[in-house]
Amino acid sequence: MSETAIVHIVEDDESLRASLDSLFRSVGLATRLYGSARAFMEADRPDAPGCLVLDIRLPGMSGLDFQAQLQESGVRLPVILMTGFGDIPMSVRGMKAGAVDFLTKPFRDQDMLDAVATAIERDTARRAAEGDAADLHGLFGTLSPRERQVMALVTAGKMNKQVAGDLNLSEITVKIHRGHAMRKMGARSLADLVRMAEALQLRPDGTVERPA
Repeated sequence: MSETAIVHIVEDDESLRASLDSLFRSVGLATRLYGSARAFMEADRPDAPGCLVLDIRLPGMSGLDFQAQLQESGVRLPVILMTGFGDIPMSVRGMKAGAVDFLTKPFRDQDMLDAVATAIERDTARRAAEGDAADLHGLFGTLSPRERQVMALVTAGKMNKQVAGDLNLSEITVKIHRGHAMRKMGARSLADLVRMAEALQLRPDGTVERPA
């Protein structure tokens, strides 16, 4: 990874917070420490891959409520829940809400490191996919309206002759627009163009959903 992954630790127990900080730094991970959910939400956070290690019981707000708040706020860091022995039902609820893993205290250092590694891999993959999607939308934005229409119809399985009839164009004009679309999109084959259209969720009229 070109960016250093960051583990965000939200834990009100200062000794455990410091212990986790030391553990993650020992394997080359950067950390950010927060004593409460509010401290995390109010902090400036770098745009970097990472994960959130979260105590399920926090002062002022439960870990589950905080998890819901994160989703509402658009914070998409993978969550690892730390729980006490009696908190297993709460942990299951957290997993159903999208947590990557939960670890019951006291947990082994290696179990925590494994969970964090999985979470960071997931976040890195998500960020890469979103970057690819943004690039694809950028390329699509260079197409003329007619090229977008031709791309939509061709990738829907229509022959050049059918596309020409639908758009009231000559077949040679359709071929030209199709060639321009493939060149601008960087598609090496029709199959490539079809995969791009699927990723863009290209509609029959040549429009797409605006990326988030």
